Amino acid sequence: MTPRHQIDFSSLRVLDGALATELERRDCDISGPLWSAHVLDTSPQVIAAVHRDYLRAGAHCLSTASYQISAQGYRELGRPVRDAARALRQSVEIAADSRAAFVRDNPSRIWIAASLGPYGAVLHNGAEYHGRYRIGFEDLIDFHAERIAVLAETQADFLAIETIPSLEEARAILAALHLHPELSAWISFTCPDGRHVAHGEPLRECAAAVAASPQVLAIGINCTAPQHIAALVAEAQLGARQMKPVIVYPNSGETWDASTRTWRGAADPSGFGSLARAWFAAGAQAVGGCCRTGPAHIAAVAEAARAAASPNPSVYPERTRP
Repeated sequence: MTPRHQIDFSSLRVLDGALATELERRDCDISGPLWSAHVLDTSPQVIAAVHRDYLRAGAHCLSTASYQISAQGYRELGRPVRDAARALRQSVEIAADSRAAFVRDNPSRIWIAASLGPYGAVLHNGAEYHGRYRIGFEDLIDFHAERIAVLAETQADFLAIETIPSLEEARAILAALHLHPELSAWISFTCPDGRHVAHGEPLRECAAAVAASPQVLAIGINCTAPQHIAALVAEAQLGARQMKPVIVYPNSGETWDASTRTWRGAADPSGFGSLARAWFAAGAQAVGGCCRTGPAHIAAVAEAARAAASPNPSVYPERTRP
């Protein structure tokens, strides 16, 4: 993994979009407890195809298909723990191969972010959206440290630790990261409104806590409704006191109906691109998408990034870099 002092965050402006829901659109079954990680077993070539489509759309970063992978999840399925470690490595290898194929014809700097979800995602009961876990703090550190140790030996450039619902889990992640001082990560929170993370703490407080770590590249907001993003960028900036950049990758704007297990609303890539312009203007360093976004959304974000950077470079001041 690339040491943190070699990360040039200024080259990372456009993130990729959803992986799991995009795989589902391509007829992959993600209904099991490992979610998109099931596709590593059944159709890894489809994951590679999604990566390629995001790169063609203009993404500067690929997130790996590792969000849901953990030893606990594999034990639940009666599979050996070594399968979880192998899946983590495989997810990075697929992204690295996709990057290598793309840059042969399109010379550019493409980053690989090894995706890790919160403890609640492994429970696959929606706990990541409230963060009320029945697990001790030390055990929470161990949960994250086990996966981080595996990814530390891969080709990933940094970790994307995502959809974090609480300040306590963010602190556990920092403790796990400190066991590997050579690693870098962004830590991204999920928020139900324009001020708070899912567990209820102010995002400003969470941003202040993680910004102090030299291993944290950026403070993120993901898996959040688009209408809250501009306000949350401001909250994160205030909490971080401009020490770290803020990145955002919200959902498409559709909402999940748990009773019918369907998505409601419309995913409008053009409208998402217009919102992305506002998020860049608000100070977001990088923009991408989470649930239900796809390559068309990321193409619109890439256009917004070009439009935002060209007429007024001062929108992205030097002080926003780590």
